[in-house]
Amino acid sequence: MAEQTSAGRTQYGPPDPEPKITPLKLGGVVFAVCMMAIIGLYHAVVGLAAIIDDNFYKNVRDYPYDFNVTAWGWLHLGSGVVVLAAAFTLFSGKTWARVVGIVVASLSMLENFFFAPYYAVWSAIIIGLDVLVIWSLATYGHAEAHKAYGAPM
Repeated sequence: MAEQTSAGRTQYGPPDPEPKITPLKLGGVVFAVCMMAIIGLYHAVVGLAAIIDDNFYKNVRDYPYDFNVTAWGWLHLGSGVVVLAAAFTLFSGKTWARVVGIVVASLSMLENFFFAPYYAVWSAIIIGLDVLVIWSLATYGHAEAHKAYGAPM
């Protein structure tokens, strides 16, 4: 039986295959970072618009999630800062950064789903971008990050 090293590989067996980095995977992370930065800025601008001017968004009648427009503004501003922070942690190559990116993009999708009566077209666009960000982050692994730009294993 082959001995195991501390990294979990067998000492006498074949080496682990090198991860294959396709331009789509590497470009996917760069795309995810750029899109998350744009989404974060969008959330922040939407939030500031609602905080500064209460009449910027029309109140929707008979909507079960009809919050005060200022409350929506603070929610969007806070989520914008979180999305921006998550975007800039993705280049660290850490698994937790990708998990945070996926969770934050999922929460952004949920937030925009509930915000759709206020700005339907923009909410749909942001939801679509969030889906692409989640796909990009889910297909990019830690081994690829290590090979591409030397992220620590």
